[in-house]
Amino acid sequence: MPRTEINRSGEMEVFTRVVELGGFSPAARALRMTPSAVSKLVARLEARLGVRLIVRSTRKFMLTEEGTTFHERALRVLADLDEAERAVSACQVPRGRLRVNTNVPFGRHFLLRLVPRFSELHPGVQLDITLSDAVVDLVDERADVAIRVGPLRSSQLVARKLGESRMAVVASPAYLAAHPAPAHPDDLVQHDLVTFNFARHSDSWPFLIDGKRSEFAARGRTTVGDGESARELALAGQGLTRLSVFHIAHDIAAGRLVPVLEAFNPGDVEEIHVVYVGHGGRLPARVRAFIDFLVEEIDLRSFAKPLAFAGAEPWREAASV
Repeated sequence: MPRTEINRSGEMEVFTRVVELGGFSPAARALRMTPSAVSKLVARLEARLGVRLIVRSTRKFMLTEEGTTFHERALRVLADLDEAERAVSACQVPRGRLRVNTNVPFGRHFLLRLVPRFSELHPGVQLDITLSDAVVDLVDERADVAIRVGPLRSSQLVARKLGESRMAVVASPAYLAAHPAPAHPDDLVQHDLVTFNFARHSDSWPFLIDGKRSEFAARGRTTVGDGESARELALAGQGLTRLSVFHIAHDIAAGRLVPVLEAFNPGDVEEIHVVYVGHGGRLPARVRAFIDFLVEEIDLRSFAKPLAFAGAEPWREAASV
């Protein structure tokens, strides 16, 4: 009989119950089998092994030397199987190290603020968080989860959408007080711009002019490699920059940054996803818990809406704050 057709762990369990309970009949009752089925199973086991395991008669039941050896080994094997099952079952409780990669803006303004709440809910998970605007390979970096802002590359990763955010051109009140605010996208050639230097970023700023989409070739006086640096430079009065509203909404609300050219905003959005390796549809509990937590806790709906104030020169009011 091929080995793959033999339930060896089942044979071991029946045999050990026979030894433990001292006979076929009590073992059969405990296992909800018939005594003849238990007797046949033990006989089949002995035939396969080629040795007598039990000496039995109407009055006597005892293990042979080989039976004693097999019984001791079988107990260890069954104990190991029980431990393996307990270990797998324990994995259903979120625990272990979870490696997370996110871009700098999302990490600083959303994710890091949620860490204490997640840790409170799942104390068995140790978070290992990296903030970087570089698009990392999850497999190469051994990351479990990543937050991606913008278009997703075609890949074998699984993605869940967290939301989307409009884009806006902004500057500080101090910059706009020293430079005439642009009334039209064509005016941008007269302004200092803060743009990006990473390869996957487009140098074009889209605008809606006379009902048609137009692209402005943004040439920055200053270029940076991440959104948080662009934000900091804009706050410092270095020039105009274009960022996702989710990144700068708190600065706009506080008057630290002011949207310009909103009348020409085409309403384009950046989608925000959490991505992960699918593991054939079976996720470790810690990964599943983290993804579900993000989906539950993060609400980006307000950032996809047009900005509330789009007057001719909203910067004047903000500059006086």
